[in-house]
Amino acid sequence: MATIVYCHAHPDDEASQTSGAMARASAEGHRVVVVFATNGDHGEVAHDAVEGETVAAYRRREAHAAARAIGLARIAWLGYADSGMTGWAQNHADGSFHGADLDEAARRLADVLDEEDADVLVGYDWHGGYGHPDHVQVHRLVHRAVPLARRTPRLLESTMNRTAMARAFAQAGEAGVEMEWHPDDPMDDGNPLGTPEEEITWEVDVSAYMDQKRAALEAHKSQASDIDQFLSMTPEVFSGFFGQEYYIEPGVDGPMRRGWPFDDV
Repeated sequence: MATIVYCHAHPDDEASQTSGAMARASAEGHRVVVVFATNGDHGEVAHDAVEGETVAAYRRREAHAAARAIGLARIAWLGYADSGMTGWAQNHADGSFHGADLDEAARRLADVLDEEDADVLVGYDWHGGYGHPDHVQVHRLVHRAVPLARRTPRLLESTMNRTAMARAFAQAGEAGVEMEWHPDDPMDDGNPLGTPEEEITWEVDVSAYMDQKRAALEAHKSQASDIDQFLSMTPEVFSGFFGQEYYIEPGVDGPMRRGWPFDDV
């Protein structure tokens, strides 16, 4: 059995991006740990927050509820503030993750890897999927932290399959459904969403873990602008949207494999 450490930018990113594989790995007996780089304090304010409770404190509670739904063994926090979207003043605020010293941040992550004797570290693709400054910084962080760990973990990068999404959008158009957005459109940093299929290493079937994924998303209900949209999907649409997760393994050539990357760790 392996120890797999996932590094995410904000609490709720784990639910939408990797909770299927996290739940599967946990169910199969692996130790699964999530590290949050930021406290998510620039997220939405919960309508039911108690008086005096900060956004960060509320989202910490949500992260623990999601972890229970997924079956995670541990949550660790690197201690940085949310940097906001590209161009926000918060990008360069004191304590922001985007403005953090990368070597210091990598040492914090490497300390968790050492404590866990991690076999695998999972981060993000080169532009964090959609260009959010904290997501881009996670990509830099995991690559900097790997050589600092006492035992070098295998590195994977979570991404989204832009090619598959474009196919789905084309099918929707053929069916007469008008879409206001397309995966090839520019995202937060001006680049399109995710990664072309030919650059992806692993397609992971997590369709058997949709209940856990939905529960993890429900745990982050304060982030309503995204979460409500996801949870409003019918079970069939939800499984079609979330039933596959995608990972890049740096240094491993294509084509994309449909399988489980943790069989040989």
